Amino acid sequence: MHSREYGLILARQLLAVEDLHYGLWDDLDVTVANLPRALQNYTDRILESLPPTDEFPRLLDIGCGTGNMLVQLRGQGYAADGVVPSPALAEMVRQRLMETDNAQVRLFESTFEALDIPSLAGAYDVALFSESFQYIRLDDVFERLDQLLAPSGRVIISDFFKTEAAADATPESRSFGGGHLLSDFRAALAASPFEILHDEDITTRVSPTIALLDEVLRERIIPAVETTGIYLRGRHPWGTRLLGWLLRKRWEKLRFKYLSGYRTQAVFERYKNYRLLVLRKPA
Repeated sequence: MHSREYGLILARQLLAVEDLHYGLWDDLDVTVANLPRALQNYTDRILESLPPTDEFPRLLDIGCGTGNMLVQLRGQGYAADGVVPSPALAEMVRQRLMETDNAQVRLFESTFEALDIPSLAGAYDVALFSESFQYIRLDDVFERLDQLLAPSGRVIISDFFKTEAAADATPESRSFGGGHLLSDFRAALAASPFEILHDEDITTRVSPTIALLDEVLRERIIPAVETTGIYLRGRHPWGTRLLGWLLRKRWEKLRFKYLSGYRTQAVFERYKNYRLLVLRKPA
């Protein structure tokens, strides 16, 4: 299971939220209590960017997470289907769809690259990537989207990209993984038939999420993990020591990523650029 998929599941268990993505913190205090509102603000902003349902009814949510956005899309009147690569998340999505009377939704348990695009040619009016575009390879994504979408179809991308500062090879630059280099994305887009209708930088509006999650990690999760470790070492010293040795490389990687002090809001704003884009396929 990908780390993002673990995060989505843990978010429901630890933070009492239906989904985990960056929040939009306009006019909100950055607190755990306001996290659900910030997450919904983000979702609302994406919904606002979508074309009208009467002209563009068929939508594919590519990387639909736990299905929260998918259900809201259906509630807005879109004939929305989903793509999810993880069996664990797919089961969560199916359960949510059943509970919300959306069992008719078509759910593709697949990566975007593995989808049989020729069989879906022209089947959708809108393709949505909400924090999933970073996982899609750039070399043929626009070619596949061109096949998938009907004439004048839309592509909505809400995700972060690497800035040119990512090449400076400092420890800070390694603290946030993921994302395509923004210049590479723009080059691939320029070589495609798609036209940019909207391109909005929302980096500073979402970056407070990093400060909040760092606070939660340091003040809640890490102390809980350390307490559990003390208990296990007392009850099962040899087993705990062996497990620690087996997982030592992964633990060091996690320690650097989350406990080095580099994973801050300011560092995120230097090395990542978060954008909301609306693209149009030619008629």
